[in-house]
Amino acid sequence: MAFLIKSMVGNPLKGMGFGGGEEKAEEETPKDPAAAAGMTREEYEEYQKQVVEEKMERDADFLHKKAERATLRVCLRDKYRLPKSEQDDNMIQMAGDDVDVPEELLKMVDEDATEEEEKDSILGQMQNLQNMDMDQIKEKASATLTEIKSKTEEKCSVM
Repeated sequence: MAFLIKSMVGNPLKGMGFGGGEEKAEEETPKDPAAAAGMTREEYEEYQKQVVEEKMERDADFLHKKAERATLRVCLRDKYRLPKSEQDDNMIQMAGDDVDVPEELLKMVDEDATEEEEKDSILGQMQNLQNMDMDQIKEKASATLTEIKSKTEEKCSVM
């Protein structure tokens, strides 16, 4: 009978904070984290070592990738003669000197550089002239010349 009354009155009061079930909850939770995870103390320590090692590996890989990106940015800044970034230099130094730009990205940068060199050369400019429509250029030049003449005649009383 006491059990019935305790279960009827105790459970609703437990939700409000008046119940006496709080002591049991504290006793049930183990104080040792290894026991909470269901492992022995040695297994838990080994597990923690593995977690720390994996985190260190991930951090090292992340730092290396960031340094690769910084190296690529430095290459692009050199190519386009942009100002250098202290942040990129620091990132490369933090990762060490063994940082290289991935080959695929380096190939893309080299291809762009060769294309731009071809365009900047005299032969590249001559090829551009061959592709142009000479009649269109003559029409633009004559239109510009007549426009300049008409403006000059309006402003100058001698002509």
